[in-house]
This record gives sequence, structure tokens and C-alpha cells, in this order.
Amino acid sequence: MNTSRHCYLAAALGIGALGLLLSGCGKKPSVTVPRPTLEKTTVEWATDRYVATPIGKAGEGPPWISHVRIADLDQDGRNDVLACDDKALTVLWLRQVAPGQFEETVLAEQLPAPVHVEAVDMDADGDLDLLVSCMGQVFPNNDHIGSLLILENDGAQNFTPRVVAENVMRVTDARAADFDGDGLLDLAVAQFGYDQGEIRWMRNRGDGTFESKVLLSLSGAINVCVADMNGDRALDIVAVVSQQWEEVHYFENSGSGYFTDRILFGSTNEDYGSSGISLSDINRDGRMDVLYTNGDGFAYADPGKRPWHGLQWLENLGQGAFKFHRVGDMPGAYSPVGADLEGRGVMDIVSVSGFNDWQNPDAISLVVFRNDGTNNFTMQVLAKQPVQLISCDVGDLTGDGIPDIVAGAFHSYPPYEKMGRLTLWTARKSP
Repeated sequence: MNTSRHCYLAAALGIGALGLLLSGCGKKPSVTVPRPTLEKTTVEWATDRYVATPIGKAGEGPPWISHVRIADLDQDGRNDVLACDDKALTVLWLRQVAPGQFEETVLAEQLPAPVHVEAVDMDADGDLDLLVSCMGQVFPNNDHIGSLLILENDGAQNFTPRVVAENVMRVTDARAADFDGDGLLDLAVAQFGYDQGEIRWMRNRGDGTFESKVLLSLSGAINVCVADMNGDRALDIVAVVSQQWEEVHYFENSGSGYFTDRILFGSTNEDYGSSGISLSDINRDGRMDVLYTNGDGFAYADPGKRPWHGLQWLENLGQGAFKFHRVGDMPGAYSPVGADLEGRGVMDIVSVSGFNDWQNPDAISLVVFRNDGTNNFTMQVLAKQPVQLISCDVGDLTGDGIPDIVAGAFHSYPPYEKMGRLTLWTARKSP
């Protein structure tokens, strides 16, 4: 690939915030990973399986919802939806006031390009605060304009912003966990940057400040996820780095905050399009696995799907070993979520499409890779619209005990049709 041309296109296009989130410039590392063998994906149509309902306000113009997360923010026993609106520069709370009914409230505004939100009790006072990652600007920018905020909850769902870090390389994700065993919540942070980015952990000093420790200096970090990956009771970090690096990294924690970096996957295709990761025990063997999508299609003169887009499962075999599985091809794949959608005791995988041939009436936007019970997967198409979805989450949002799906749309390029800002899919009830 001509890297200088790639950088020029990313800067010149400028019209797509998503292109900035997942494109940039840099040098390819020396790691070489064998190219996996791809098998043809079995596809079934199941668009009558769920009922789609818009939730929240309509918004103005094409929506730019960069992230959604299900959480019971007010702890009333009903799950709510949190969302980052990158066009309005706000963090939203869609409170579930009755089963399947939501009331939208702006929790924070005039934020510098919020792209990720997590609900966590940062100050141990019994209520949920919000950890918000901000890029500063979603268009290509090499300046240190990123920031990380905590929206502190007073217990009555009134939130006061507190800056954890500012004037840093653009921040795309942050998670809270106690990495050094001192009882305080530390932070794992992904900084996309542009020419240069970082993955770091920030040690909680206990006085409201954090000490920053760099784990990896590479541009293009998208996500950080936290779990005990090896059963030693210490929380580890798994991260994905996009751009032309296209790698999944595993930072193994010694238990006292010392991390060893290993590459779990790296593509020899510099345009692989890494678009997100999550952690889930897919085969229910007690070990957390990695779900990994590659569906970015913006860093081109012609945004859209690519033949190598799809979903991967990095199976945790224990003892630090992981096995690569190509779950299936999927154009524009984003936001993988593991969930038992049907209550069968097996884990399925939900994903959305951010880039596809949207002029094609059969272009897919929401799918589930249905597990047959032996960890073989069939892609079932759940929806063809709204289109350009880049974030989804799964949880019970109607109080019936059945998992529902919520997704946000980010319309970064035409056609501006079949739009939907925030959409809830509920399982259709049998007559």
C-alpha cells in the first residue's frame, strides 16, 4: 500500500468522522502472522425475528451516534441506554421509564467529540458515574486535543464533569479496573492519536489524580477491554490497534500493575479494517475469548464494503494460547457482542454493519451469528435498516427477561437514506 497516499486520502476526504476513528498513518511493525483460511459464510434471512423501534429524540440531520451502552444508571431495576452523540457533542441517557419506553435526557453537553461511555462507580459512593472518552475532534488531526472525563453522579443522576486527562492524543476508549490490587479503580485507556497514539494504564493515586504508564506507543488504538484472561485473579488488558498495524494485543498483568505485551493477531493486509473488539466466553469453558471485527471501509476514495471484512473469534485455550477462528464474512462488520439470544445455553454473536453497498436493497445492517451448540456459526440477517450502524449492545430492555438489541447509526457518507439515530430491536413474540 502507498502509505503517503493513504494519509492524503484520509485528510482530503475529511467528510467522514468514522474515517478518522479508524484510519491514519504510520509504519508497519515487523510481526508476521499467517493469513487465515476463509470459508464461505452460510447466510439465513431472519428479518421477521425482531421488531425495530426508534427510541429517543429524532435529532437533526444525519445522526452521528458513536457509541451505545446498556446500563441501569439510576439502579431502579430497569436497564437504560447510554449514548454518545458526536454531532450534538453530548452524552445521552435514555431512561427506561416503563418496559420498552424511554425518556431521553442530556447528561453532559459541549463535550469535545465524545466517542465512548462506560458506567462505573469511580468514587465508591454507591452510585454509577460515567467514564467518557473524547477525541477532541473527529476529523483528521495530529494535535493533542483528546481528553478523558468522569461525570460524577451526586446520587440523584445529576452529573458534574471532572477532567482526568486533557491535551493528550485523541482518546477513543477507557475502562476502569483495579490493576494493582490496592482497592482503587485504575484506568485502561486507548488513544488513537493520528501519527502517534498510545495504549496506557493510569494508576489511581487515591487523591483524585492518576499516574499514567504507557503500555504501547502505536497510532490507531480503538478499544481496550479488561478481564482476567489467564485465571490468575489479576485483571489483564486486551486492545485492538487499527490503521495499517491491524493487531490485537494482550497485556498480561503480573498482579501488581506490571504488564507483558503479546500480539494475539496481526494481519498482513494493511487495509484489513480493524473496527472493534469485545470479550466473551463463547464456548463456555470458563475462559474469556476475544471477539474481533474488521469492517472499516472509509479510508478510501470509495467508502464501502471490502471482501475481507468479517468477524473473528480468538479462542482462549489457556496457558496464554489463543486459536484463531474466522466466524464469518460480513461487510462493514462493527461492534461484536457475545450473548445467548435464545436462552439455549449457548453464546451467539451480534454485529452491525457500518459500511456496505447501501444502494443494494438487500444490504445487511444487523446480524447474529447463531451458534449451533458446537460453536459452528450461521449468519442470520436480522435487519437491513437503519443503515450505517457502528455500535450496538445487548441486554433486556423490556423487562421480559429476553435479550434485546440497541444500536446507534453514524452516517458519515452518502446515501443519507434509511437513517435511524437510535434503534431498539425486541424479539417478536409468538402468537
